[in-house]
Amino acid sequence: MKEIKALIRPEKFDEVNRELRKEGFCCMTVFKGEGTGRHSDSEKAAPTLEFPVLHSHVVKIEIMVDDKEADRICSIIQESGSTGRKGDGIITITELSRIISIRTGEKGAGAL
Repeated sequence: MKEIKALIRPEKFDEVNRELRKEGFCCMTVFKGEGTGRHSDSEKAAPTLEFPVLHSHVVKIEIMVDDKEADRICSIIQESGSTGRKGDGIITITELSRIISIRTGEKGAGAL
């Protein structure tokens, strides 16, 4: 099992979500956030009173999947989330040692 985390531009979320759903990947957790770093889009990054350093808005997507689906999901996110500009985001993939459903106690892929 893998956990995929993707930080993408907020304006690309609808397209990424649509493409994932079109391919049958519907289950994800989504967060709005702000981040700083050398990969920020300098045209859109700006400080605010709440966050007084140069930063960009991001959407974080988290998806837990079977190993065999991970590469396809990453390809969909990369292709539909890219603008070709600095600040498009990053995808990380982590190995999950166990998944347990809180409601049923089921373990493994069935817990998803």
